[in-house]
Amino acid sequence: MINRRQFVQLILTLAILPKQLLQAKGFLSPNSFHVPPLELGKRLGKDVFFDLDIRSGMSMILPNKATPTLGINQNFLGVTLLANKGDRVHIKVKNNIHKTATLHWHGMKLPAKADGGPHQSISPKHTWLSEFDIIQDAATLWYHSHQMHETGSQVYHGLAGMFIISDDESKKLNLPDEYGVDDFPVIIQDKQFNRNGSFAYLSSMMDSMRGMKGNTILVNGVINPVLKAKKSLVRLRLLNGSNARTYQLSFNDNRAFSIIASDGGLLEKPVKANTIRLAAAERVEILVDVSDGAYPILRHTAIQESSGMGMMGMMRGMGNNDKNMNIFQIDASSALKSASSIPQILSKHDNPQQSEVTRQRKLVLQMQMGPRMMFGGDAFSINGKTMDINRIDEVVKAGSTEIWHLENASMMPHPLHIHNVQFKIIARKGGIKGHELGFKDVVLVHPQERVSVIMKFPEFRDAKTPYMYHCHILEHEDRGMMGQFVVV
Repeated sequence: MINRRQFVQLILTLAILPKQLLQAKGFLSPNSFHVPPLELGKRLGKDVFFDLDIRSGMSMILPNKATPTLGINQNFLGVTLLANKGDRVHIKVKNNIHKTATLHWHGMKLPAKADGGPHQSISPKHTWLSEFDIIQDAATLWYHSHQMHETGSQVYHGLAGMFIISDDESKKLNLPDEYGVDDFPVIIQDKQFNRNGSFAYLSSMMDSMRGMKGNTILVNGVINPVLKAKKSLVRLRLLNGSNARTYQLSFNDNRAFSIIASDGGLLEKPVKANTIRLAAAERVEILVDVSDGAYPILRHTAIQESSGMGMMGMMRGMGNNDKNMNIFQIDASSALKSASSIPQILSKHDNPQQSEVTRQRKLVLQMQMGPRMMFGGDAFSINGKTMDINRIDEVVKAGSTEIWHLENASMMPHPLHIHNVQFKIIARKGGIKGHELGFKDVVLVHPQERVSVIMKFPEFRDAKTPYMYHCHILEHEDRGMMGQFVVV
């Protein structure tokens, strides 16, 4: 028997307990983590055939509101493509929307005609066939629209998906590799919505100048999802699929994780970290130990840009639009012990050698302040030239090794992407660390910074069909910060 005082204390304890449990878990959203369907294609030996359908649809992203979206083989975003090193892939893309579009295989080494850039546009109701051999190691790549002057809008509305390459060597490492069980695609995007539920795209001058940023985070098309972990070691393939935003990612409990891969594939050995910066189009793979059964939240911590004078100062003051935001949560309360592990050695890199460099080039990233910037002209340039689809800017020899020096002469950071190569960063302010130790196809160049990269060009020759290099803030690309090179 308990007395009256003990009874009252028991009631108070029971009343407080649910609140304490909720605080321990953090906020648990009712939205489940969505894993995009895995597309393996139809296989005939080493030949793999994919059929992709660019389509429009309606998606329930917000409660009780339908959002007009674009997608590939589904209403919003794309299915995940998986192929193996050594495969010959045949990708047939049908355009079923009312606008001309493309699909670019971002990070892939391949012939220029198969690249899916602005020169491989697909008219409405037409089909394009891209065929190439997978010649690179296991990596997390992606694919997205690259339509001239329309890339920002088409990616923003959903024309993007993940492309995973596997190989025999990576399968021997005992890494988590069961798709949707302990190996997850995480496509992070920020969106702005109109009151009727539609996406708000370029609704202000600042959106065009700084790049389109939104106040709502989606992961694989879902707001605030919760990933119910089945295993105690989880592999997250993080892709910054946003048009412009750079993310500073960490867990709310400051737990450490292991960085195992960058844009171009596995690092040589894991790197322990508590936070990572991911610019637009960059990818990173991390292993997270959730054997404690906790409820960690992956979050973005606002990046404060330095103050400036004049128009750029005004842009920072009015248009930074950065704040702390939750990305998604892991519920590890039911996770079973994983049979996978974190290897001490992941791979051995075949690095381009500086002794083999035959040419060095300089790309200067610039913004033209004034009427062009304010009123929608081609205000962004590289080496003083805005994009001209009929002009070849650089000529490269197949199989050659080059160093490119990337200089940012503007007062905004720019993530620079080069098609058809995976490069190594060899010099930058503050040193090279984390995922930047690996092979890359995107690098963030800060204002007034110079970053040097070395790369060996594959043996693909085409004097008439160019590849692109460009800022991956898509609104900057659409407004001129892009150039072309051919490999001969």
